[in-house]
Amino acid sequence: MEQALIALGAAIAVGVPALATGWAQSKIGSAGAGALVEKPELSGVMIILVAIPETMVLLGFVVAYLIIG
Repeated sequence: MEQALIALGAAIAVGVPALATGWAQSKIGSAGAGALVEKPELSGVMIILVAIPETMVLLGFVVAYLIIG
């Protein structure tokens, strides 16, 4: 039972940030596409803004590793 709860905690630590990252990137991506149509010079900024939510998933992996280990 203890191992199952540890696995569930690790799954939640990765799953919830992954869903939140997908939602955030969908909003940022659609806004970025509109901004790039008007100002193409913002492409570097938009790449950074789309990449920032990815850190939530990476931190979720770290937390899952700490839970399991």
